Amino acid sequence: MKRKFNELETLRREKVNTLEKLGVNAYGKNIEFSDNSKSLNKKYKNISKEDLADREEFASTVGRIISARGPFVITKDSFGTSQMYLAKKEFPEIYEIINILDLGDIVRYEGKVMKTGTGVVTLRVNKIEVLSKTLKSLPEKHHGLKDKEERFRRRYVDLLVNEETKKTFWKRTKIISEIRRYFDELGYMEAETPILQPILGGAAAKPFKTHHNALDMPFYMRIATELPLKRLLVGGIDRVYEIGRLFRNEGVDTTHNPEFTTIEFYESYSNLNGMINRTEKLLESLLKKLDLPKIIKYGEKEIDMSLPFAKLNMVDAVNKFIGIDIRNSTLEEAKNIAVKHGIKIEKYFKLGHIINSLFEEFIEETIVNPTFVYGHPVEISPLASLNEEDPRFTDRAELFIDGREYANMFTELHDPIDQLSRFESQFDERKSGNDEANEIDMDYVEALEYGMPPSGGCGIGIDRLVMLLTNKSSIREVLLFPHLKNKNKN
Repeated sequence: MKRKFNELETLRREKVNTLEKLGVNAYGKNIEFSDNSKSLNKKYKNISKEDLADREEFASTVGRIISARGPFVITKDSFGTSQMYLAKKEFPEIYEIINILDLGDIVRYEGKVMKTGTGVVTLRVNKIEVLSKTLKSLPEKHHGLKDKEERFRRRYVDLLVNEETKKTFWKRTKIISEIRRYFDELGYMEAETPILQPILGGAAAKPFKTHHNALDMPFYMRIATELPLKRLLVGGIDRVYEIGRLFRNEGVDTTHNPEFTTIEFYESYSNLNGMINRTEKLLESLLKKLDLPKIIKYGEKEIDMSLPFAKLNMVDAVNKFIGIDIRNSTLEEAKNIAVKHGIKIEKYFKLGHIINSLFEEFIEETIVNPTFVYGHPVEISPLASLNEEDPRFTDRAELFIDGREYANMFTELHDPIDQLSRFESQFDERKSGNDEANEIDMDYVEALEYGMPPSGGCGIGIDRLVMLLTNKSSIREVLLFPHLKNKNKN
């Protein structure tokens, strides 16, 4: 396919040939240099202009040209900016090369260290090499990429011109590192479980499907890491976690991306209360490590992250909204209530599904400060242990902040007979049209038959957590490469 170039792009391509005629490789390979912008300023910031002039201090560095004014050229690297000074009469060949270059070009240069009248550490250049000639112009410095989708689509350009973007992703890296450190220090083992799974399970979600040719087997891309990690509890690894990508074939919006990062952690001889405590302490630790206050700004709201977080019973919240105790209603009565409130009734719906639908539709969005919503119906919690006081519900909780779910945790079901019965109920739901229901994982049931200790487990969405701690309103702002619709597709 023959590409078309605008006038500026054509000119930049012609400059590659111009450099070659001068014997300059437009894509050099000399990567040796003595300093970066940070080390240069650190070494010489306390030395006066006069003292430097009397000393024979030489250095070399690399960077991307971001501005040029008279004999001064500014370059940028990962740490900041450096400055070169061009002595035209002394080194006319260097001046000639610089005049050919454009903003955005990457160069290596060396020379005597000096300071300007304003105290800026500068290299009086005696040698310059072109490392990469850019063929496209960078967006204007103060405006960057105005189109948000273009920022996400061309993240590499966004990172070049937007320091705030770069800071966000450094902070994301720190958050994940601190999460890992938190669990490592508690004696958890980090595990890696299969991304390709032959059976759908561990969450209620639509999967991506693929096929392995050599084995001639269908596979799902994992929607959760739960079942493999709990097999490790059976195997005697009492504390285990995994940070990794999950894949769900669902809608895309400001809080959903087809692939996303979570941490799931499981602990033998723990329970729902243990997981609530772990989650609270983790978030408390992250605030401290990131030097954030207990009350953080998120959009136009202030979120109070002080411990302990609030707790809210799901059914009590629904009852308060509808004005009656739905837990004692018949299925037909509950359906009538749901229809009255505009809830669509699916073929497979039981009382628990209706309670959950009412909660999702009317209660979730009212939650602002961190709140553990507990007491989920058994119909929507196939892997959670039954509540001893009312077995229609489970010992499960979800952490909501500003109307969004951030974490899901429960006392793990470790009774293999009950677990098989739950899987069978899920299978019936699938046959009745719930394509998010789990399949029957007989190998997992067999693992439980070897005995899994009473345990607690939790999953936390890292992308949403990063959004919260960096004050970003869209998941695309915290993913380096978010998925976008093909812009060439009609």
